[in-house]
Amino acid sequence: MTEQRHHELAIHPVHPAEGQDLPRREQVVRRAWMVMIIVLILLGLGAGRTLMSRSANAKVLEADVGTRATIYVKAAYPKSGATQTISLPGTLQGYVQAPVASRASGYVRRWTKDIGSRVQKGELLAEIETPELDQQLSQGVAARNQALAALGIASSTRERWEALRQKDAVSQQELDERRSNEIQARSNLAAAEANMDRLRQVANFKRVVAPFSGVIIRRNVDVGDLIDAGANRPLFVMAQADSLRLYVNVPQAYANLVKVGQQVPVTQSELRGQTFSGEVVRTAGAIDTATRTMQVEINLPNKEGLLLPGAYVQASLPLAATQALTIPSNALLIRADGIRVAVIESGGVVRLKTVRLGRNYGQTVEVLDGVTGKDQLVLNPSDSISDGTRVTVAADAPAKDAAKDGPAKGGSAAPAAKEKS
Repeated sequence: MTEQRHHELAIHPVHPAEGQDLPRREQVVRRAWMVMIIVLILLGLGAGRTLMSRSANAKVLEADVGTRATIYVKAAYPKSGATQTISLPGTLQGYVQAPVASRASGYVRRWTKDIGSRVQKGELLAEIETPELDQQLSQGVAARNQALAALGIASSTRERWEALRQKDAVSQQELDERRSNEIQARSNLAAAEANMDRLRQVANFKRVVAPFSGVIIRRNVDVGDLIDAGANRPLFVMAQADSLRLYVNVPQAYANLVKVGQQVPVTQSELRGQTFSGEVVRTAGAIDTATRTMQVEINLPNKEGLLLPGAYVQASLPLAATQALTIPSNALLIRADGIRVAVIESGGVVRLKTVRLGRNYGQTVEVLDGVTGKDQLVLNPSDSISDGTRVTVAADAPAKDAAKDGPAKGGSAAPAAKEKS
């Protein structure tokens, strides 16, 4: 092969031309070692970077796993019983409300007041025509006159017989008989006068008058109606409406919390935006065995006359605070072995305690036994929670973050892991 061909192939000629030296072997070996060292250094750097990256990722993963393994919960403490309000329906009544009837039998001659009329005490409401009663009264007057005449004869006879006895013209027995006749006549006169007074009092009921000042809320008669005193038929119904009474039936569970003197707001659906203030004046002091409720009377001023007797209203009865504790309803665990709560003890360890519940107020429930005011309760406990579970109480998130993230599921929220770039 020629020198020119060796030059094209970049091969040193075996027999170099005159004046050209072959590369030294030492230089070739040196260059090879340098390349190898550079490659090894680069490989070492790459391996070191990989190991460092894996170590860092392992630490981040370990921290992330520990964070995700931590159970975050929200907690609350039991609260003492607060003042409650119970809304009860009732019907307004006049402070004084009574039917007006007649004790005299007869026919209605005329009536002077109609429904809605405001009358004063003693004012005439109606007149009744009583022919039979008038005859009875006349007969009673005649019987009284007869008894009076008989008494006069008996008295004069007794006086004459006493004079004769002094002359010993009659016996003592005969004088005693005359004295007895006088006593009988005097008694007959008293009976006749009593009957006459009774008939006169009954005759006074021919004029039906208002027993108190108030308003006529009902009229049940008209001219010519037959009135029977024994039929218990009221002619009018009157009510005193400047002050009203309201009776409500309080359930047995709240009966002991009602106190005399409590202020009670009263509302009527037709009078929107208006609240009337009443006062508890008395209670029945006993539970009705049929309804298991206690009757409570509320007095309600009505000077302006906005409220009408017979109206249906709602009374918001404030109740005194109880000594029992209340807890949120979402802190309860309802299981086959009873109702329990998860209490967080020292070190974040959970202990399940059985509780005995009282009244249910919706968002809160009364606890009669099982917890104290110092117990920290887990809210929305998961079904898997058990004795010995370790939890961490999560701080309340800001309102804007809570609105963005939405409500937490299961009552616990783990902080999101930071994304690695």
